[in-house]
Amino acid sequence: QVQLVESGGGLVQPGGSLTLSCAASGSIFSINTMGWYRQTPEKERESVALISNGDNINYADSVKGRFTISRDYASNTAYLRMNNLKPEDTAVYFCNARGYRATIMTPFDSWGQGTQVTVSS
Repeated sequence: QVQLVESGGGLVQPGGSLTLSCAASGSIFSINTMGWYRQTPEKERESVALISNGDNINYADSVKGRFTISRDYASNTAYLRMNNLKPEDTAVYFCNARGYRATIMTPFDSWGQGTQVTVSS
């Protein structure tokens, strides 16, 4: 079982900043990719930022230049620094991690519970 715990969401004014954290724990042999997704009632879940081993990074076009994803490999933690936030960034943000379990080397694809980010004046 691999668990992901997110933190750092909240209410921020347009132009403000937030940093989300996602800590993975449990029976982990390796994590290949960690990423952030977001979802609103009007839209399907969409990819925001992904970071793979070797720090290969991909961003959604809508957040390029404003969001930065990073990863602490030692603690299995991913971060999403969000600058210059806009009202359209309002969503529930979910963390995702994919890799292999430690015990029997089976793959896992785990999700966090989600954290609300609201950008409003």
